[in-house]
Amino acid sequence: MKTTNRAKYLVAVILVVLAGSGFGLWKSLRSEKLPPGFASGNGRIEATEVDMAAKQPGRVAAVLVMEGDMVEAGQVLAQMDADVLMAQLHEAEAGKHQSEGQRNVAVAIARQRETEHTLAKQNLDRSLQLAQDKVIEQKQVDADVTQEQSAKAAWEAATALVSSADAAIEVATAKIEVVKSDLADAVLKSPCSGRVEYRLVEPGEVIPAGGKVVTLLDITDVYMTFFLPTTAAGKVAIGADARIVLDALPGLPIPAKVSFVSPTAQFTPKEVETRTEREKLMFRVKVRIDPELLKHYAARVKTGLPGMGYVQLDATAAWPEALKTREQRGLPLPAPEELR
Repeated sequence: MKTTNRAKYLVAVILVVLAGSGFGLWKSLRSEKLPPGFASGNGRIEATEVDMAAKQPGRVAAVLVMEGDMVEAGQVLAQMDADVLMAQLHEAEAGKHQSEGQRNVAVAIARQRETEHTLAKQNLDRSLQLAQDKVIEQKQVDADVTQEQSAKAAWEAATALVSSADAAIEVATAKIEVVKSDLADAVLKSPCSGRVEYRLVEPGEVIPAGGKVVTLLDITDVYMTFFLPTTAAGKVAIGADARIVLDALPGLPIPAKVSFVSPTAQFTPKEVETRTEREKLMFRVKVRIDPELLKHYAARVKTGLPGMGYVQLDATAAWPEALKTREQRGLPLPAPEELR
């Protein structure tokens, strides 16, 4: 009986030792040090979010996409009710037609007044010649001068009416353009290729100006943000090579480039006086995946996936074998359907 218990005890000890060894091996693999010239940090895959919002307050007529749908740049996502805008457009167009009619009348009157002035001026010139020859009296000349001045004033007034009508047409035209612009904004089109992340309203809902309708993920702008200590962040160059390794795809290092290094530190003590304290400062670094590569895997891009980001601090340092891209290894890119 004692022998059996002792055997069970030995088995238990062996299992504990093996489990501890396995855990130690896993931990050592996870914490394997990078060679000089590299730094790493953990983060999550993110993508730029684009909120599609209504420019004018109104009722949502239709939402044409569902959450998870892939959309192309220029694709119609939603439609706001445009009945009021259409009425405003008709009103503005009618106002323009009215102004054009008034201008035509003003132009006709101006031409008539111009003809009358021309005739009055000719009569005045004739009277002046006859008065010089002593054929007519001065009072006739004075009458012709008055007639010519009156005709000129009437012509100038008619010309001013034409200018006023022109201005009214310009105002009406501008109003039409404003309403047309509002009508165009009533149709919400995707500014980029991406995926619908949230459908925030349903048809029939009334939303204010700036009310969000759909949120998109721009799948051409995918990146990972992580933090590096002062000693590493100071050596990171914008445009430096980087790699992203997702927990879900540990054997597929994704090539990326450093697109941003924060100019200010995070986790900063109130007063930084010693070298030890300065070494505690952490700087945010963003590495961005090549948009051309993303186009190939657009349907497989997912945000929120955790992983590790690696940055090349020394451009002459060779990437470790485990972090070499498939291109560097001479292998083809995996097909999109293989990334599950």
